[in-house]
Amino acid sequence: MISISLNEIAEAVGGTVLQASAGDALVTGSVETDSRLVALGSLFVAKPGEVTDGHLFVSDAAQAGAVAAIVEREVPEANLPQIKVSDSVAALGLLAKHVLQVVRSRSELKVVGITGSNGKTTTKNMLREILSSAGETIAPIESFNNEVGAPISILKVTDQTKFLVVELGAGGEGSIRYLAQIAKPNIGVELKVGLAHVGEFGGIETTAKIKAELAEELGAEDLLILNADDGYVRDMQDLTTAKKIWFGTSADANYRATGQKLDITGTSFELHWPDSQVSEVKLQILGEHHVMNALAAAAVADSLGVQRAQIIAALQNMPLAERWRMQLMQRADGVAVINDAYNASPDSTKAALQTLAQLGKSGRRTIAVLGEMAELGESSREQHDAIGRIVVRLDINQLIVVGQSAKLIHMGAEQEGSWGGESKFFESIDEALAYLRGMLVAGDIVLVKSSKSANLRHLGDDLMEVSA
Repeated sequence: MISISLNEIAEAVGGTVLQASAGDALVTGSVETDSRLVALGSLFVAKPGEVTDGHLFVSDAAQAGAVAAIVEREVPEANLPQIKVSDSVAALGLLAKHVLQVVRSRSELKVVGITGSNGKTTTKNMLREILSSAGETIAPIESFNNEVGAPISILKVTDQTKFLVVELGAGGEGSIRYLAQIAKPNIGVELKVGLAHVGEFGGIETTAKIKAELAEELGAEDLLILNADDGYVRDMQDLTTAKKIWFGTSADANYRATGQKLDITGTSFELHWPDSQVSEVKLQILGEHHVMNALAAAAVADSLGVQRAQIIAALQNMPLAERWRMQLMQRADGVAVINDAYNASPDSTKAALQTLAQLGKSGRRTIAVLGEMAELGESSREQHDAIGRIVVRLDINQLIVVGQSAKLIHMGAEQEGSWGGESKFFESIDEALAYLRGMLVAGDIVLVKSSKSANLRHLGDDLMEVSA
């Protein structure tokens, strides 16, 4: 973060420096809500939480080298200057907005905001790889995309930062608008409206409305990049005064993909640029659904003036989207494991299964290990049942369902009628792991897919240990 005094911070967040003599002290390091990440020069934000309370760790932050803490109540026993506010999370957002305004006033920083039901993290990571070749780039780690994570990422900017990529996650109506008003993107990206969080939001129409908040916040001088293949995203074009360009496989897309091909080494396609140039792209990342993410990233980078050769090279050199996201691992005995169990929605699970089915056309046996898709609400039963039926229709050779909350996947497969015994259900991860270790043979391709809460990502990692 830029160097900034406690007095300036207090003014920006509407707080009070409790130790007035410390007002001129400078924060020169990072801003953290986890005291374990605090280093010399940091600002610690004491955030009340569901499990614990950041105020309990103000003294730890002081010992780790923090300059000060933002608090909702004074912690007198901590030997550390404190800025008292009414809401520390709101203060974090206000500070991020202020710092971004300061940096923009004295630099040419460009901000990219990305939202969508699926693909945000992969597209963000692709952009980090591409834009880093053209200048200092800040992008969030993992999925830092909510009212805490996004500001923490924004606050990493310096006067030397050329590009800031912000991932805007949906947490309900107004959530994306809140983050967009903090980041004020020059370029907004609308990836997809899908069934992720449908239970939380009450329906896909509400999800579309929330995702559209980014489009609504862009001005006439900004650029909106939209998925031409998604009907809900297409409807967003009338909600903004921003300039618009399109990506997808549709004939009218400015950045278009054709000739998609998939094998165990990755995903290839032809990228058609707006001026009719065509580039051959070979991603190391598995899955035709990632072609859309690559198109979106290419559209952003091209609009920012990055050389096309740099864009293609960066995309092709990425070894994976991120850990536990279509992460391909090859065992010494010839078994391939695709660990995609960091997140799961009906859309992303179907896409991963389609990838597995395509890979199986080479003659290799395919095994899908599936767990719960969380946050589906009233549609959970229907969607889990549907995934089981899709597994059968895609002719996946073996289905392993893990956990009571995912059992309807197994039941859906059994009810589809064209199988007999190809689906197995296990209550526990340990039982499923033991079964898998006993049945895998050289050449098998195993897909592990679930929401993070089901913990199947660790099963995927454990499968890399070849049983004696």
